[in-house]
Amino acid sequence: MTQPTLCFIGAGNMARSIIGGLIADGYPKQQILATDPNLAHCQQFTQTMGVACDVDNVQTAVQADIIILAVKPQQLSAVCQELAETVQQNQPLIISVAAGIRTQDIAQWLGGEVAIVRAMPNTPALIQSGATALFANHLVKDEQKDQAEHILRSTGLVVWVKEEQQIDAVTALSGSGPAYYFLFMEAMEQAGEQLGLDAKTARVLTLQTALGAAKMAMESSDDPATLRQKVTSPGGTTEQALKVFESQGCKEIVQQAMQAAYHRSLSLAEELGNPPNALQNKTGENA
Repeated sequence: MTQPTLCFIGAGNMARSIIGGLIADGYPKQQILATDPNLAHCQQFTQTMGVACDVDNVQTAVQADIIILAVKPQQLSAVCQELAETVQQNQPLIISVAAGIRTQDIAQWLGGEVAIVRAMPNTPALIQSGATALFANHLVKDEQKDQAEHILRSTGLVVWVKEEQQIDAVTALSGSGPAYYFLFMEAMEQAGEQLGLDAKTARVLTLQTALGAAKMAMESSDDPATLRQKVTSPGGTTEQALKVFESQGCKEIVQQAMQAAYHRSLSLAEELGNPPNALQNKTGENA
């Protein structure tokens, strides 16, 4: 059975990570296309990834069954308007990995009703260890949902959300989440050095501890609270450390931080998308 032809508009890190995962899973290279406005980058991309890359978005997209929009959010409006005629004629599935852009805005830029899956991956997708949430608009068929899931599963874990606004919660949790862990690891490394460890030892122990804790949580049937209790002996060292975290409002800080990320995601959607009065057709009537 022939796999659908994929066209990645944008050949940056995210496109590279998805394509790399697909190829590792056995997806035929000849069924993967990409575009980039820089000819030298296109040539390098073809050389390193083994897939065709071109500077012409329209001529490449016209060949595709599925178009993956992998450009910066600020570029998405212009790219979609360039592709609108092709998309309306061919009706491919659209998958957007551009952060903060709503499906209704993408549909309008593409000229009308289009099947769109919005994806919120995170940076560990670059090493096929990502966590991606997907949302499908009402035009996406079950077969297309399966195709979108297969494509994004090449970068790691995939989950579906039922409401598009939940993507903003995902952004605050897993989208921004790697940075939270990096900050905590940074603090642990620095504290280890202050306690007398050399920098290399503090770093190696911090990273392995983070990896081990995540692996235990993934493989255990216990929730994080139970796991924490199991490694906390009464009167022991861990208990003393956790008391400090609790006294400083650790959980409240995390909640406040994620609320800030969530509200920023909402505001970005307003800034980068269409204003409310833009949802009109060419005759000026309400859409």
